[in-house]
Amino acid sequence: MVTRLSRPRTLALCALPVLALFGVAAFAPLPFTLAQPGTTANVLGDVRGTPVISIEGTPTRATSGQLRMTTIIATGPNADVGLGDVIDSWFRTDRAVLPRDSVYPTGGSEKEIEKHNLEDMEKSQNSAVDAALTYLGKPPGSVDVTLRLANVGGPSAGLFFALGIVDKLDGNGSGGDLTGGRTVAGTGTIEANGDVGAVGGVSLKTQAARRDGATVFLVPKAECKEAGAELPKGLKLIPVTTLKSAVSSLRALEQGRKVPSC
Repeated sequence: MVTRLSRPRTLALCALPVLALFGVAAFAPLPFTLAQPGTTANVLGDVRGTPVISIEGTPTRATSGQLRMTTIIATGPNADVGLGDVIDSWFRTDRAVLPRDSVYPTGGSEKEIEKHNLEDMEKSQNSAVDAALTYLGKPPGSVDVTLRLANVGGPSAGLFFALGIVDKLDGNGSGGDLTGGRTVAGTGTIEANGDVGAVGGVSLKTQAARRDGATVFLVPKAECKEAGAELPKGLKLIPVTTLKSAVSSLRALEQGRKVPSC
């Protein structure tokens, strides 16, 4: 015998599995990472009394202004991120919801990921030194450059390490500072040939930069759109593709000439 159910009751019964599914999703871990603006560091300065950039074997110059590399803070690879966390972060401009494998593409344990990030940082530093010296017409290895920046991993500070070396050795090329006395922030990987590459979390890094006093932000050209999505008031975006283009833009800015824009 088949009992015919009324439409409201049928809909109610059909909704039960859906509600149950949402109930499970609300408490089940999701494959996302939550990120927010992190710290910034002036590569022309000191961290806990130790210079970020030390150069021996050639004269260096005193600098003013700041070159601030930027970071994001992200939940760990094994953190439980629930539906409530995702919804809350989705509607906040100072948070981002990212696929976990986009932040931790190598997988593995936290120690393995930390090791990988430190290896990336070391490669980035070596590339930054080579790129800066090549740009200045000095053979790589002809100058002893040491880069120290604790508690930061990954390759995204490469551009700013290179700019810091250029500023300490050559400034703007005419006796002045590359920064023009400004607080300049930004991000970008760098290759030994000077090419600048894209990174993650740019819209969060612009917020960290403005919070820490930056008025100019250098961004890989491919990420202009993302950087401008939540751009803080008072922060000027300058797209770059190479170390040479970054230096040229900063010189033009100091001289009051037109600079590229996103």
